[in-house]
Amino acid sequence: MIEFLEPIHVSHYLLVGAVMFVTGAVCMATKRNVLGILMGVELVLNGANINFIAFGSKYLRSDSLGLDGQLIALFVIVLAAAEAAVALAIALNFYNNHTTIDVDEADDLRG
Repeated sequence: MIEFLEPIHVSHYLLVGAVMFVTGAVCMATKRNVLGILMGVELVLNGANINFIAFGSKYLRSDSLGLDGQLIALFVIVLAAAEAAVALAIALNFYNNHTTIDVDEADDLRG
């Protein structure tokens, strides 16, 4: 017997985006490793991208093409790529100076 499943709506995308956003925020708050914090930042940005695309959906606004959210998400992806490149360069420089990437060891960076 085939059961009919509920179709996927915008609210499902918003729920997935919110879960990714909260998971990334918790990851940023709890990790002590620079790479773990960067993964949390990427989760936050990807959760926001899913929400942008869901809010720009044609199901919410039928008067537009539905590309508003996708264009904002594309801008966020470009921003995330630049952020990741700069953050990894900083992490590699910090590792070369301190032989660790633990953020608690960064007390000599205080000005």
